Amino acid sequence: MKRTITIAVLLILVGLGGFGLWVFRGSAKEAVFTTVAITRGTITQTVSATGTLQAVVTVQVGSQVSGTIANLYADFNSKVTKGQVIAELDQGKFKARVEEERANVVSAQADLAKAKVSLEDTERTLARATELRKRELISQSELDAAETSNRAALAQIEVAKGRVEQAKAGLDQAALDLSYTVIRSPVDGIVISRNVDVGQTVAASLQAPTFFTIANDLSKMEVHTNVAEADIGTVWQGQEVTFTVDAYVTRRFRGTVAQVRNAPTVVQNVVTYNAVVRIDNKELLLKPGMTANVQFLVSQKSDVLTVPNLAIRFRLPAEKADSPSQVRRTDQGSRAARGVPRGSGEGRRGGSRGRESGDRKGTQEGQGAADTSRWATVYLLRDQKPVSVRARLGITDGAITEVIESEVKEGERVIVAMSDNSGPNTSPSVANPFRIRGLGGFR
Repeated sequence: MKRTITIAVLLILVGLGGFGLWVFRGSAKEAVFTTVAITRGTITQTVSATGTLQAVVTVQVGSQVSGTIANLYADFNSKVTKGQVIAELDQGKFKARVEEERANVVSAQADLAKAKVSLEDTERTLARATELRKRELISQSELDAAETSNRAALAQIEVAKGRVEQAKAGLDQAALDLSYTVIRSPVDGIVISRNVDVGQTVAASLQAPTFFTIANDLSKMEVHTNVAEADIGTVWQGQEVTFTVDAYVTRRFRGTVAQVRNAPTVVQNVVTYNAVVRIDNKELLLKPGMTANVQFLVSQKSDVLTVPNLAIRFRLPAEKADSPSQVRRTDQGSRAARGVPRGSGEGRRGGSRGRESGDRKGTQEGQGAADTSRWATVYLLRDQKPVSVRARLGITDGAITEVIESEVKEGERVIVAMSDNSGPNTSPSVANPFRIRGLGGFR
């Protein structure tokens, strides 16, 4: 009986040992690395920005005189033509002022006529006094008094003429103010905003009030974008642009850069520049004020070798544990071995929105394309072991990067990550699905 129990226990132990050995060997072959095949494809490098849709020509129509709004002849979305009456102010006091100034003109003209009569009288008196003086019938003082009266009459004529001109100017100003009570459209277009109502009193003494905002032509619009200073070097006039708006999320609109303005905008120490994009809106789908998510096409390449950006950032645990000084010395040594001068842009990382600035490559009209390539290390999985390979990289779209020069070939597997439950000395294989906590290799 005891012998049978002993044999059974031994058999159980042998079975457990064999199962544990099988599990241990399976776990030793567990996959350590996550890999992706190197492929060929098309890379489109873009610069992202947000902007606001605006009409190319937008005119704010207001009033140059104060008063009460009597009539409105336009409303939101009204199509108007140049010279069309779109509003009127109450004209009562303005017409009264015109009549008053007209009366002032008549009064001034009457004063001028009176002055002319006085002048004629003094001229006759002067002629008579001159003749009498020749005969020595009057004294010299009497002749001088006649001459003085004549000169005063002449001066009064000039004063009267000035008053007439002043009265006419007042009449013209009153008539002009009366004409300002009729508001006309200065351009052909469509009313996109109305800011007043009938009966409202407007005051134009300090600032001209805005009645309407008229867009000249909504079939031609602009997107005013704020491009970060790190990206403005890859935006140029004539560049192709695509953008989307929230109203039509499945549709992509196209345009071209019409202007890159040099005036900077600084908000919380962030410097941006305004790039104006001209677009065709013949379908009138886009409306002023919409927010546009703009993509500036910097560069595009087809049928190029590509690697994921995760592979470029991947490092083995042993390399991550190295000190910064060791990494720096190693990098300088590898650069010297390749003949790369110190201080060159190789290996630098920067940019905005998660992009490597060295990856960007664009050409502007009239300018040559600067070589912005850089070198980086990627790890290939060869014979189930990671092998580091140097690669000269080109443009990137944020997910994949062009390989310009390297030993890597299409179809090879590049490492992008390590599994969470792996160690540095574990060789890659297929994971064992029967892992149990407990004995030896079990968990």
